[in-house]
Amino acid sequence: MRAKPLPTILAIGTLALTMAAPAAAAGHGCERVTVAAGETWSVTSTTRLCALTLADGGTIDAPDGKDVVLVVDGAQTGTAIEETGGTRTVIEPGSWRGDVVLEVVDERDVEWQGLVFPMSQALYVGADGPVAGLSATEALRGRVGGTTAANLRVTSTGENFGGVVVSGGDYTVTAATIRLTGNGRSDFIGSGAGLAVTDGATVVVDHARIDNEGVARVGVWASGGSNLVVKNSTIATHDGVLPDDYRSTVDLASMQAAPWMLGIVGNVRATNLMGDGTQATYIGSRISSTGWGVLSTDTGSNVRLTAINSTLTLTGDDGYGSYAIGDAVEEFLGTTFDVADYVSIVRGGTLHFGDSDPASVAALDDSLGLGLTGLELRRLRERATVLDSDRFGVMFHGAGDVTIDGATRMTTGETAFLDKGQAVDLVVDGSQGASVAAGNGVIFQLMEDDDPGPVMTDDGLLNVGVYTEPTDPATKVDTWDLAAVHDDDAVATFVDTTLVGDFYNAYRGGGGSGMSGPLPDGKNLVLTFDGTDVTGVLSASVSRHPQDTITAEDYELMGVVTNTAQPAVNNGVVVTLSGDSVWRVTGTSYLTSLTVGAAANVLGAGGAPVSMTVDGVATPVVAGATYTGAIVVTVG
Repeated sequence: MRAKPLPTILAIGTLALTMAAPAAAAGHGCERVTVAAGETWSVTSTTRLCALTLADGGTIDAPDGKDVVLVVDGAQTGTAIEETGGTRTVIEPGSWRGDVVLEVVDERDVEWQGLVFPMSQALYVGADGPVAGLSATEALRGRVGGTTAANLRVTSTGENFGGVVVSGGDYTVTAATIRLTGNGRSDFIGSGAGLAVTDGATVVVDHARIDNEGVARVGVWASGGSNLVVKNSTIATHDGVLPDDYRSTVDLASMQAAPWMLGIVGNVRATNLMGDGTQATYIGSRISSTGWGVLSTDTGSNVRLTAINSTLTLTGDDGYGSYAIGDAVEEFLGTTFDVADYVSIVRGGTLHFGDSDPASVAALDDSLGLGLTGLELRRLRERATVLDSDRFGVMFHGAGDVTIDGATRMTTGETAFLDKGQAVDLVVDGSQGASVAAGNGVIFQLMEDDDPGPVMTDDGLLNVGVYTEPTDPATKVDTWDLAAVHDDDAVATFVDTTLVGDFYNAYRGGGGSGMSGPLPDGKNLVLTFDGTDVTGVLSASVSRHPQDTITAEDYELMGVVTNTAQPAVNNGVVVTLSGDSVWRVTGTSYLTSLTVGAAANVLGAGGAPVSMTVDGVATPVVAGATYTGAIVVTVG
């Protein structure tokens, strides 16, 4: 049966008051209720008061299958998650005056990781429209119809209360203002989210403002194969305070903060995208978070995350702009990143950073079903993508493909591309002006994965691992071909651009096993420069962190290494100079294969002479030739 649409919401009146233990004080035409220590008030129907006091040891609850939401002067309040790691939210002791409403709604339980999470929200929209029984309408203002809602206002100062949930069907939300303060519980299920979209829903949000503060109080959450389009909106999240007894974990049932092993901290993500085939697109919007991450994907597969002419900002000292996992496809056109640690972290996915030219935007509108009007398409100004990071550019913590083109500009304080032992396919196409600049002078760093991983303890899966720098030299694997290109090598191609910086392969190899299974015997860094002028060192190396052991207190040292160029062991460097490329050598470089195209050249930086040996034999660098073996290129 189709759910009856909710009317314009102001208040739904005072329903019958049913009390067990509380004492009511008469006067001024309204009820004042006190629930004393040891008393339980089971609220069976929505009740309006002018004052409520809940003493320590008192309890307010609802009948089985129901939930009670406390709303004071139109704002949900008074709730707390009963214990760290718990799933139940209770009304905590306190006193409230004003328009005090105890609203009884239908219980909504969500199962996750073997736990049951009771959920409540201001507006719940099902496949057939808004559902009154699941909507705490006393905390909602605005116009609510069967397929659209406009000028919504939701305010919460209690923990784990959600703004708008859309589960199935098509729905449009226009000009909503949602402000939620207080901790959430899990942004893997959208509990306490400003907006949650799931179960194949198609949702368009226009001119919304979502501002959340609290642990795991995610701004926007999408899952379940839904298609979410957010336009002309502002989404901001701000860290909360973790419970004193919270312990860092990657157990998805309990996780409420960023894993420090990524080199970041923070306890709230602005957005999270999950499920199989879910899509989220942000157009002309501003999205920010204090830490952890801005646009995240997690525990899903084949999701599509897109931002067009938007701004992604980390307002604190840690975090990433986007995270890609589970073969996510992420597209950023005309979008500005202003982030602390990483532009993006890749753990399985395909990323594209480019311009929001009309043809590219129209293609996305068609392929993603964005439903943009002709006027909206015409009003989208063509912009280049800007990638500004205080530290790193793209960090590969899993396999992935990244393309940078158009007039995209990447500027980083440290290494531009940080590959922690992963199979990578990177293309930087500078034919339309794309550029990369690394503040520490390292364009590409291939190294071992320094994530120590979680540890199973008596208290569960905790992030208490310690990274320890290897002290023994790498062990040569005789069967590893240092001059070949393997399927799981790190491959980077640079076209028609100018690069100033070094490229290092410090992968140790030697086999063994890691968190995800067997490790490869070796990994080559395969570099192709096509019509590109590159100034720097291209070399195999040994890398070292600033200290030999790294714990949670030293999280910012993850991925921070210095390099000493040396001959390859299991870490070949395969270089191709094609077109009219020029390599301007700045220091001794150890290669395993060098191809110099007919129009290419190898020069010393500043006009210094260059010399080369191959397997210890002095060899001239000749255009049109390929060299393999132990290659040493020196300058001066």
